[in-house]
Amino acid sequence: MTGTLYGLGIGPGDPDLITLKALKLLQATKVLAYPALEDGDSLARAIIAPHLNEPKTEIAVRIPMTVERAPAQAAYDDAAVELSEHLKKGEDVVVLCEGDPFFYGSFMYLFGRIAETYPVEVIPGVSSLTACATALQSPLSARNDILTVLPAPLPSEILRDRLRDTDSAAIMKVGRHFARVRDVILDLGLGENARYIERATMEAERILPLTEVPEDAAPYFSMILIHKRGQAWK
Repeated sequence: MTGTLYGLGIGPGDPDLITLKALKLLQATKVLAYPALEDGDSLARAIIAPHLNEPKTEIAVRIPMTVERAPAQAAYDDAAVELSEHLKKGEDVVVLCEGDPFFYGSFMYLFGRIAETYPVEVIPGVSSLTACATALQSPLSARNDILTVLPAPLPSEILRDRLRDTDSAAIMKVGRHFARVRDVILDLGLGENARYIERATMEAERILPLTEVPEDAAPYFSMILIHKRGQAWK
């Protein structure tokens, strides 16, 4: 009998936002894997650190943070081989994923490599999208609103076209693209309806007016929410 691979959505940063199901699996499973910087710490492990009840076999999946996909794909290939060795021996493995595993989550890349060979169960988590909306007290959509999720690295013309055609938008992964994204928003006259937040639910959470965010200071974990009516309930 083989082990099962569990992809745990652990939420956006606040340790208390992990689900009960994910917490039970985390504490019951002996092999723990998590994404980590190539030569640094793991945010995912830091999030669940308060919940660790006993020592585990830990596997850091070190992902290069490069624009090119090949180095990261190679890292996932290597990790899939290492995790499969534990599954082959009948050991269950939990893999941490910030936010939700299937909403821009890193776990999906391991899922794609392992799910055809071993049992896999995915535990949903609180996503950054919903965490940002609640922190901003800004409902995402209502009634027949169309909500569009846009990665900030998209070309400006695509961002502009998508923002024109939607009722509500969430722009993710803002980081170094902030100045360009802000210009698109202001050009479309949506500045008053745009809300900026970074590191939602974490200790360093910060909410700022769009015009007061320094051009070179937006972190990767930042998001801009826009609703064309200003508030979804209007």
